[in-house]
Amino acid sequence: MKKSAILLLLPLALIISACTSNIGANQYDTDAVGDVSRALKGTVVSVRAISVSSDNGAGTLIGGAAGGVAGSMIGGSDTAHILGAIGGAVVGGIAGNAAQEGLSRQSGYEYVIELDNGSMVTVSQGNDVLLNPGQRCLVLYGKRARVIPYNGN
Repeated sequence: MKKSAILLLLPLALIISACTSNIGANQYDTDAVGDVSRALKGTVVSVRAISVSSDNGAGTLIGGAAGGVAGSMIGGSDTAHILGAIGGAVVGGIAGNAAQEGLSRQSGYEYVIELDNGSMVTVSQGNDVLLNPGQRCLVLYGKRARVIPYNGN
């Protein structure tokens, strides 16, 4: 039973981690290449560290299914199989949700930026680019917003 549980949980962890999206300023999806984005100049007002995690329910669903299958393999009568499947689904769903949260958690920054036109915006992104308060930046936006350093006027 322990071997089958491990064999079910390993693919679960791999599937959940594959669902984690890249949130950095320097990371683009292939379908974003060639898209036109707009850019606004601004100045970073504040920066704070944030934690980003996925909550799409895939871990709970996959864990529940795997736990239900594993639990139904409990020996005994039909009632034991049914109760094992139900219990396995509940425990698997809880474990899958915890695994998804742990595997998908990423750190990043939330930037508050005063644009040159006087308005303020916030952008959250991964931690691959760190800007500091007072630093000039560009806010790139289209399908997704990003903040990058700007060395011009």
